[in-house]
Amino acid sequence: MWLSFEGKLATVLVLSLIAGCGCMALLLFWQLPLLLSLVTGGLVGGLFGLVVGRSVTQRLNHGLQSLHTGLLNFQDNDFSVSLSVTGHDEISQLAKCFNQASDAMRRQRTHIFQRELLLDTVLQNTTLAIVLTDGQGFVLFSNLAARHLLAKGQLLEGRNLTDIAASSGDISSILSQPQDGVFSIERSGEQQIWHLSCAEMRMNGLQHHLYQFKPLTQELTRAEIQTWKKVIRVISHELNNSLAPISSMAHSGQLLIETTIDRDMLRRIFDTISERSAHLNTFLQEYADFARLPMPQLTPFNWLELLNTLQGLQPFTIIESLPQNPGWGDMRQLAQVLLNLLKNSSEAGSDAQDIRLSLRITRHRQWVTVTDRGSGMSPEALSQALLPFYSTKVGGTGLGLALCREIIENHGGQLAITNLDEGGLQVRFWLPCNDSGSEG
Repeated sequence: MWLSFEGKLATVLVLSLIAGCGCMALLLFWQLPLLLSLVTGGLVGGLFGLVVGRSVTQRLNHGLQSLHTGLLNFQDNDFSVSLSVTGHDEISQLAKCFNQASDAMRRQRTHIFQRELLLDTVLQNTTLAIVLTDGQGFVLFSNLAARHLLAKGQLLEGRNLTDIAASSGDISSILSQPQDGVFSIERSGEQQIWHLSCAEMRMNGLQHHLYQFKPLTQELTRAEIQTWKKVIRVISHELNNSLAPISSMAHSGQLLIETTIDRDMLRRIFDTISERSAHLNTFLQEYADFARLPMPQLTPFNWLELLNTLQGLQPFTIIESLPQNPGWGDMRQLAQVLLNLLKNSSEAGSDAQDIRLSLRITRHRQWVTVTDRGSGMSPEALSQALLPFYSTKVGGTGLGLALCREIIENHGGQLAITNLDEGGLQVRFWLPCNDSGSEG
């Protein structure tokens, strides 16, 4: 059981009153004057209260001073201070709480320091070049990769991004107006490819800019090598499939000419040679078209005229009425896209009446959707269908959908493929209208 400071002060007050009253009663008992007895009793009671109360107030003052000193250490980020705990009063409880808070903050600071050390180690050793600037463009942080990329290893902190751009040579145009995108520079006689990502962020209520330079040279080189290997495998396969029967048929024809002439056999031989030659020519032409695809020549055109022409080549059904607005794009390339999509639907086993096309034109976009009731695609095929050289067809080149995607993206649009719940496939793409706007 312990008394609070309020209880101790109340006790001192009561004892002071008792001492004063006792002294006054004693003086009256000695028959001293009443006024003198009152004054003397008050002085004795007050003196007793001062002497006894000082021990209480002295501990209170000492405790508050210790807490004040400890809080000043907190302001200086020094959490190593601990207060002595004696007694069982409020000061002791405050000292215990202070010590617990100091211990918790000390552990948290150690944890934060370790995390900052780990983060700094990661940032300094990553190949990603990172630069953080304030709202005025002054560099607040940069890692080693950024220093080597932008300033030949020199410190960037405290310098303005504009000044860095002026002295960075081949990358100055990128830093003068930073924006997301891929760029290439020449370093040590080698061409390097980088991707710049820009982001705005607020820290402590202030605007900051974060720039991340990602090296892509090795990744693109590996991807390019893999692509070339795949192209070589596909071309080698197709050439072998065509040249082997051509060589065999030519040898058989030579033997027939030397021995006896069988016109039917020669006709079959030449038909086979002609068919394989045509297939090989088509195969090589598709690769050539993909490699030489020109940028689209955007002009107005009539959607009804385009779709009527396609219906004569590959039957399909137009659902809903066509809008009266003229189309905008390269009519020849868009015809190639739609013809590829319609042929794919037919080759997937869908009947002509189940191949449907819809056209919708909004304020800023032209939406085209082609659906069928064919076999659809597996999840794996769906995820790779738009990649060049990927095909699920026997003898397919894997360029049809990739060419469609290339044409649509060159128009500034997007193309997507999804399976329908009721079976079949849906290919949908959009193209920008003539105003080149974007929808909300």
